[in-house]
Amino acid sequence: MSDSTPTVFVVDDDEPVRDAIGMLLDTVDIPYRTFATAQEFLDSYDKSGSGCLVLDIRMPGMSGLELQERLIEERAPIPIVFITGHGDIPMAVDAMKRGAVDFIRKPFRDQELLDRIHEALNLDADKRAAEHKRRPYPRHEPHKFRIARTGDAAQLQPALKSW
Repeated sequence: MSDSTPTVFVVDDDEPVRDAIGMLLDTVDIPYRTFATAQEFLDSYDKSGSGCLVLDIRMPGMSGLELQERLIEERAPIPIVFITGHGDIPMAVDAMKRGAVDFIRKPFRDQELLDRIHEALNLDADKRAAEHKRRPYPRHEPHKFRIARTGDAAQLQPALKSW
């Protein structure tokens, strides 16, 4: 998705969980897309699109942590909210060190998930705004640079003034 509407991408191998999160997002008018596998998500994800990822940790095939690592490698810094029914503290610490917004255990309260999603969407919007504001350094034409070869500061002054 490359349009500017933020989208929540839900990746979970458990269809009832995907459906429940989708219904929750419908109630607050947040656009979303669901995927049963990490690979299915990767095959359709356009990193120029805005949004966040609600990602299960343990799935057949590529795990949520492996998907997170893959996105980091591909320089696709989408904010991630991990959800899991099987998480442990070391796993949560690892996910957070790699930049996850949060790590929520199933079953979770609807409001808790919505709060983390809003936090992730705001984080993504802030990052995109900062990227947009960044300007490349002005390009300098080679003839504007003059080097004094003798090290005499007096020779540098005219070169600096004409620059």
